[in-house]
Amino acid sequence: MSTRSPRFPALSWSTDDMPDLAGRTAVVTGAASGLGLAITRSLVAHGARVVMAVRNTAKAEQVRADLSQGPGEAVVMELDLLDLASVHRFTAAVHDRFAAVDLLIENAGISSQSLTLSAEGVESQFATNHLGHFALTGLLLDLLGKGDDPRIVVVASALYTRAGLDLDHLDGTGTYSPGRAYNRSKLANVLFGRELQRRLEALGSTVRSFVAHPGMAKTPLHTTYPSPALRLVTKTVAGLIGRPAEQAVVPILYAATSPDAVPDSFYGPTGPKLHARVQPAAFTGPGLDRDTAWALWEKSQQLAGVHYLDG
Repeated sequence: MSTRSPRFPALSWSTDDMPDLAGRTAVVTGAASGLGLAITRSLVAHGARVVMAVRNTAKAEQVRADLSQGPGEAVVMELDLLDLASVHRFTAAVHDRFAAVDLLIENAGISSQSLTLSAEGVESQFATNHLGHFALTGLLLDLLGKGDDPRIVVVASALYTRAGLDLDHLDGTGTYSPGRAYNRSKLANVLFGRELQRRLEALGSTVRSFVAHPGMAKTPLHTTYPSPALRLVTKTVAGLIGRPAEQAVVPILYAATSPDAVPDSFYGPTGPKLHARVQPAAFTGPGLDRDTAWALWEKSQQLAGVHYLDG
């Protein structure tokens, strides 16, 4: 059976169509480079206050100076998603500083890493890409509930269709494959984003959860691969078909800001590399597994020690 997602007509939308975001506060993870920086730049250009949630605050402060030309503003705050203690410190600091959060874009991620474990004994790609964001969401949900048209955008990948999720072996035991581990974390992103929306909707919350992806993008993420051969191959492929970050983030920004965006579509890019259009698609394959989504939620609460939206 094919796992290709059914597609709908592409949308004629660009960042020029973003609404005025003055007075709104956004949190963007991994905001110092690549997709996160492109997202931050567009939000600030449209008037938003953006919390740049980053591991390397010195690097973020350097790029923040280039964002000062926009009508919005950027604030740098430290966050290491692999370290749940850091997630708690970050969310406490956000509560101290802001009365509400209108937008949470869960963009940060690592890819194709050698096997390392978090303090909880979880393989690092799953721990960073999913578990840290799961905890972050729960700890900021009260502030999002006070926001204006509050949205959470989980940045996933179309590679989720190639993955399976064994919740009993999240430590990477057995035959570890960096690529398969990355795909698994992206499936977790999809299942989490969709289950989050179901639970929010069931409770009548004003917060909505969206899932989007950037397609193949030219970002610094590919330079972090431990294998020189993989870095070379990925660089070559990205050079041929990859979109610049500013184009790759168009579907993410659509999900985050467009009044026409709906949570039940998987938004990605299509069209020319330099003129991306937004391509809505239906979720498919393992992304439709409600039982696994529920089990993932329960396991994530157990591992993160953060419980929310039970039921």
